[in-house]
Amino acid sequence: MGPTISIVIPTQRRPGGLAVALRSALAQTGVDPASLELIVADNDQQPSARLAVESAAKAAPFPVRYVHVPEAGVANVRNGALKAARGELIAFLDDDQEAPAGWLAALLEAMRRHNGDVVFGPVMARAPDTVTRHRAYLERFFSREGPALAGPMPGYFGCGDSLLRRAALPDPDQPFNVARNQMGGEDDLLFGTMQAAGARFVWAPDAWVWEDPIPDRLTLRYTLARAFAYGQGPSEHCYASTPRDWAGVGRWMVIGLGQAVVFGLIAAAKWLVRSPDRARALDRAVRGLGKTLWFGPFKINFYGRSA
Repeated sequence: MGPTISIVIPTQRRPGGLAVALRSALAQTGVDPASLELIVADNDQQPSARLAVESAAKAAPFPVRYVHVPEAGVANVRNGALKAARGELIAFLDDDQEAPAGWLAALLEAMRRHNGDVVFGPVMARAPDTVTRHRAYLERFFSREGPALAGPMPGYFGCGDSLLRRAALPDPDQPFNVARNQMGGEDDLLFGTMQAAGARFVWAPDAWVWEDPIPDRLTLRYTLARAFAYGQGPSEHCYASTPRDWAGVGRWMVIGLGQAVVFGLIAAAKWLVRSPDRARALDRAVRGLGKTLWFGPFKINFYGRSA
């Protein structure tokens, strides 16, 4: 009998973060180790994570497998991991996250109790002490918050810190759209498709993880670019629908323009008086702008570099 739960960690050239994520995944309690496996999918063109994963596997309490996915792209590496995974349930942990010992058990309990197809948990970002400017905004940007109580939720989040029922996926081995390899949002597109098909999403407040963003991302230049890309999501999703939802595209573009104007003015005022939360207002303006400028030359690529 094979494993019923596959913990999946996609990675690309983050040896420090991967080591932390690996240790935390292998230290899970409250779940029968015989039901588990760990898949590390490496999206580096060279198999740079192989030795670290094989070393960790020697003393692991359950099987650990290394999968090399040299074809660059965030959708490619997630699909490669799922194709290799044998579990009926898939738990995603990012390579910059650290899960406490009861993380997986909390995800499983929420899925069982609320009959979920996908379960999401909180993410608590922690910036190093060297980050002083806009620290509260930056930690909040990389965090994920939700209700205090577990239960069904109307929307969805990204893959990091989630548990998926494979049978609910539109494709059990390659559910992530490779068109999103460079820009990201492959998980949003998948969960939007699942939601339209009637999938049930659940929130599990006890299934939290730490996230340690790499230092290069702890800047307004990076987060505002990501905010712009996040804003593009609703418009892009309507455009990618079959048939295309042009009314939805137009609605989101109008909403985004309004948000860009209103929050842009608020951000300008807050910047003039050096308000502590000025970055948050600018973030909201940029997200609105992304809803309006979501097409062609305005698309930003964050992933898909293999070297």
